Amino acid sequence: MDLYRLTIHEASKLLKRREISSVELTSAVFDRIEEVENKISAYLTLVKDRAMAEAETADNVIGRGESKPLTGIPMAIKDLLCTEGIRTTCGSKILAEFVPTYSSTVVKKLKDAHAVIVGKTNLDEFGMGSSNEHSAFMLTHNPWDLTRIPGGSSGGSAAAAAADECIGAVGTDTGGSIRQPCSHCGVVGLKPTYGRVSRFGLVAFASSLDQVGPITKDVTDCALLMNEICGYDSVDSTSVPHPVPDYTETLRSGLNGIVAGIPKEYHVEGLDQDVSQAIGNAIKALEGLGLTCKDVSLPHTEYAVATYYLIAPAEASSNLARYDGVKYGLRDAASGDLMDMYRNTRSKGFGPEVQRRIIIGTYALSAGYYEAYYGKASQVRTLIMQDFKKAFETCDVLLTPVAPSPAFKLGEKLDDPLSMYLSDIFTLPASLAGIPGLSVPCGFSREGLPIGLQILGKHFDEEKLIRVAYNLEQATDHHSRKPKL
Repeated sequence: MDLYRLTIHEASKLLKRREISSVELTSAVFDRIEEVENKISAYLTLVKDRAMAEAETADNVIGRGESKPLTGIPMAIKDLLCTEGIRTTCGSKILAEFVPTYSSTVVKKLKDAHAVIVGKTNLDEFGMGSSNEHSAFMLTHNPWDLTRIPGGSSGGSAAAAAADECIGAVGTDTGGSIRQPCSHCGVVGLKPTYGRVSRFGLVAFASSLDQVGPITKDVTDCALLMNEICGYDSVDSTSVPHPVPDYTETLRSGLNGIVAGIPKEYHVEGLDQDVSQAIGNAIKALEGLGLTCKDVSLPHTEYAVATYYLIAPAEASSNLARYDGVKYGLRDAASGDLMDMYRNTRSKGFGPEVQRRIIIGTYALSAGYYEAYYGKASQVRTLIMQDFKKAFETCDVLLTPVAPSPAFKLGEKLDDPLSMYLSDIFTLPASLAGIPGLSVPCGFSREGLPIGLQILGKHFDEEKLIRVAYNLEQATDHHSRKPKL
């Protein structure tokens, strides 16, 4: 048995029964990393010695009968979450040597459960990108086709999960950064409701949009990981004190009584034929399981891309102002005066995509333009939220594509920012509305590339998303197929 191929729930059962040890499981994962990482490049930092020590501790916890479902499970962490004593780069030269003195709340929760941290995964710099090509350090490759993007910005975590370089992973989603790479890599990814998971210790990109979520090999693992990372956090002002259910209780067969809306604005001209067919087949399969489908309209969808690319860069401009070479991170020591040091540090430390977004955001917030751009975008955001609210008056969930096409070739859209931004057209509206969204494998293209179905739900109604995804997974075999590496 290849231990690295196990899911969280499979490994957890074997660990609890003492049929395998966390040390054996963690060793198998590192052997797998050694075997395929030169092809994938999913990790920016690996901490093998530390991980093996954590695995030994986990085995002792299991031996005392005190284990949790994540105890002893090797996990990958997106390098946008602070990890005490482990380098946290955010995929940027400006933080290339930054080692935090504390861990994010999500990482703390994983450590409290005695999960094993394998390493930190690659990403688009500060989470700004849809392809993982904007990392300052390296390109991550899609395990299904090494010439293609894994998606972004959580591409390292999605690729690591798909290539069995971890048992489970954590990513972040600002405008689709969990859902889109999970669709492209054939794994399960959930962006929780904004405020459901603590943002403390998550290095901020866009504070009103960023959310931490699970990236897993199947839906059961998604539910288990959600159980561990959700909950109110008093040190995060955006955390919501909303009751957290046991998400595993929603893993049951049958969808009778659940109504799904099919937004007409998401099935448009230009949608890849293979994606359209896979989504159609998934909807038919769900209807066969008792789901009722109806057409709905989200009329302001066409404004989502423009709205997002005003709000997110504006917030990024504000958040990234702290990287000035004074307190931490890169400093250009050769500068003649303070202003030169600011300018040179930020020019050398930030990549072209981050600089582009800072410039857009600063312009949108500048005197004389604030109301015309940021203010107007905020109003349109409210209209998008109202579209979803109205749709959910008659529906429990919405079913849409995750991306307009399967994973595209590396370099294909790198010189065309607008085309790159449009690849998030189906994930951005949910982020602007703050509602949960889940990507679950629903088929493959003619070239053998994974395609994901996006399931959207009401605020704090992740249970329904998980239930629908679980039923689709049980009725198909898409999640069980593995890339050949």
